[in-house]
Amino acid sequence: MNLRALQYFVKLADMRHFSKAADACFVSQPTLSTQIKKLEEELGVQLVERAPKMIMLTPVGEEIADRARLVLSDIEQIRAVARRSSNPADGVLRLGLFPTLAPYFLPHVVPPVRKRYPNLRLQLAEEKTENILRMLRQGQLDAGILALPIVGEGMEVAVLFEEPFVLALPASHPLTERDEVAMQDLQGAELLLLEEGHCLRDHALEVCALADAHERVDFHATSMETLRQMVAADVGITLMPLLAVKPPIASTPNVAVRRFTGEAPSRTIALVWRNSSALSAFLREFAEILKALPKDLLEL
Repeated sequence: MNLRALQYFVKLADMRHFSKAADACFVSQPTLSTQIKKLEEELGVQLVERAPKMIMLTPVGEEIADRARLVLSDIEQIRAVARRSSNPADGVLRLGLFPTLAPYFLPHVVPPVRKRYPNLRLQLAEEKTENILRMLRQGQLDAGILALPIVGEGMEVAVLFEEPFVLALPASHPLTERDEVAMQDLQGAELLLLEEGHCLRDHALEVCALADAHERVDFHATSMETLRQMVAADVGITLMPLLAVKPPIASTPNVAVRRFTGEAPSRTIALVWRNSSALSAFLREFAEILKALPKDLLEL
């Protein structure tokens, strides 16, 4: 059985679109279609129902796709063992990060990682948490940097740091007259939040519940930067993770940031990987590098 044909079929099963699957595999659409057809002929079953504007997998196609993902994951594990046999810091490390952390965390950690592991190539994927966990389980990623808690079993977790949240307000807001704000200051307030699927939204909702604040239901942002610009436009207030307001991120005109008094709301950031991974020993060492952030980086 052709391994490449299995890879093409799994990508098609994931994307449900011949052209997009071909682009993701860096091949032409006719090449991908031919390989899928040969796989069907070899197995003697129809895997895909083809229609002018959509494709669906047959029931047997769905089952074979699930099993093919497991096969490809096992093969990638074999390759990982081989890559690390001589030097675990050589080769490629496939690392997933979620969107409300990646652009703010990476500038601080990539330089020390490169210094410690000059031959290591980081292959970075920015995805929502549920996608990172799925890619980890399917062997498409070696590790993920996520906010706890995570859903599911079979993962090893190394806590990296606790990241406080700060309150972002329009410069004209009355709370900007204070150097710090208290949780009770949010009582009855409406906060701008991200759309469903972002872990930051879940954390912000927990803070809202603790402070007796509420979500603004007529607006859901698709990104942290949209939230930032809505605050700048005097639309409302929001919670932001501290790294999102630290250099090298430039300050935004008309946006004031205030820390919380006492025990500030926060999120726990961790490195996560399959507990069966051949890279476990290396990833524990890698986690120690990620933990070594300058102390003032997590202070406002």
